[in-house]
Amino acid sequence: MTLNKNDIVDRIQAQLGIVRKDSVNITEALLELIKSFLESGGDILVSGFGKFCVKEKHARKGRNPATGEDAILPARRVVTFKCSNKLREQINQK
Repeated sequence: MTLNKNDIVDRIQAQLGIVRKDSVNITEALLELIKSFLESGGDILVSGFGKFCVKEKHARKGRNPATGEDAILPARRVVTFKCSNKLREQINQK
C-alpha cells in the first residue's frame, strides 16, 4: 500500500477538521518548502521521523546494459533518507 499526496490531503483534512482547500494548501506549502530546501543543498531533520540529506555523487565509469558499451556517468546530487531510531523501533514492533 502506498500513501500518495491525495491521501495525505484527505488525512490532514479529517484530523484537523478543515476544508479540503486548506488541507491542499497546507500539503502543497510543506512539500514546496521541503523541495526548495533540498534544492539548495540543505538537510531536513524531523525529530522522531528521520533526516533527508543531499549527497554529492562523483562522476564514474558505467556501462550501458543494452549495448555493453562503457560510458561516463556524470556527477550528480541525490537525496537520501535515514529514519530515526524511534521510527525504526515503531516499524519493527508490528
